[in-house]
Amino acid sequence: MNCLVVLIGPTAVGKTDTSLAIAAYLGCPIISADSRQMYKGMEIGTAMPTKEELSQCRHYFVGHLTPEEYYSAAKYEEDVMELLEREFPHHPTMLMSGGSMMYIDAVCNGIDDIPTVDEETRSMILEKYEREGLEKLADELRILDPEYYHEADIKNPKRVMHALEICYMTGKRYSSFRKRQKKERPFRIIKIGLQREREELYERINRRVDMMIEQGLVEEVRRFEQLKHHNSLNTVGYKEIFKYLDGEWTLPFAIEKIKQNTRIYSRKQVTWYRKDEEITWFHPSDIDSIIKHIEEQRT
Repeated sequence: MNCLVVLIGPTAVGKTDTSLAIAAYLGCPIISADSRQMYKGMEIGTAMPTKEELSQCRHYFVGHLTPEEYYSAAKYEEDVMELLEREFPHHPTMLMSGGSMMYIDAVCNGIDDIPTVDEETRSMILEKYEREGLEKLADELRILDPEYYHEADIKNPKRVMHALEICYMTGKRYSSFRKRQKKERPFRIIKIGLQREREELYERINRRVDMMIEQGLVEEVRRFEQLKHHNSLNTVGYKEIFKYLDGEWTLPFAIEKIKQNTRIYSRKQVTWYRKDEEITWFHPSDIDSIIKHIEEQRT
C-alpha cells in the first residue's frame, strides 16, 4: 500500500533538516504543508528553505503563489490529492512536512465540502474588514452564526472573514456546512512529530528571529507595504514590522513582539498536535529512530 509520511512539529523545531534527511532516505520529493512558504518573495519571514536546501530534492508548494492570490485549506487538500495520485506510481512513499495545522488536517482527514466563494463576495467582505475592522466583523458573525462564533478563533481575520463569506453567499450558517466527517484515504498515513524541550525551542525561536533581522527582514517586509491588507501578509513577522514601518513601534520592540508571538504560536501548534494520538514523537536529532519507525509502519 502507498504511504504518506507526515512530518509535524512547531515552528523552529527543525522540520527542514529532518525532512531533507527523510526525503533523501526515501528518495522522494517533499510536499510543503506551510501555508506561508507558498508565497513568493517572503523567503526570510517564513524561513523558507534556502536555494541549497531546495536543490537537494524536489519541493512542492513552495513559493508558487503571489501574496495577492487567494488560497485555502480546501484547495490545498484538492491539490495535494491530485499530486499524490501522480507521484505514487513513481514514489510509493511520499513525504509531507510542515506546521500549518489546518492544511495538514485537510490532507489527513479531509475537509468539509464548503462552497467556493465567488470573487464578488470575497472582495465585499475584504472591503468591510478594511473599513470596519475585525471586531465589527466578529460581531456580525455572532449574529449570523452564533454556533461557529463561540467555537472559532475570532481574533483570526481569515477564519472570521471566510465564515462571513459563506453566510453572505449562501444565506446559510457557515456551521451548517461543517460536518467533520473523516474521509477515508487510499493510502497509509504515518505521522511523525518533532519535539524539543520548551526552553530549547524558545531559544531557537529567538535566534531565528535575530537571524531574520540580520538577513534583511525589514527590507523584505517594506516591499509589501502596499499589500499588507492581504491575508497572506497578516502573519507573525510581517504584521509586527508593518507597525514599525508605520511608526507605531520602535524596531527593538517589534523584534521582541515577533519573538513573543512566535512563541505563542508554537504553543498553539503543540496543543493542537497533542490531541492527535496517531502521532509518534521524536527529537529531531534522532533520525535513525525516525527511519526505523517509518520502515516498521510501512511494511
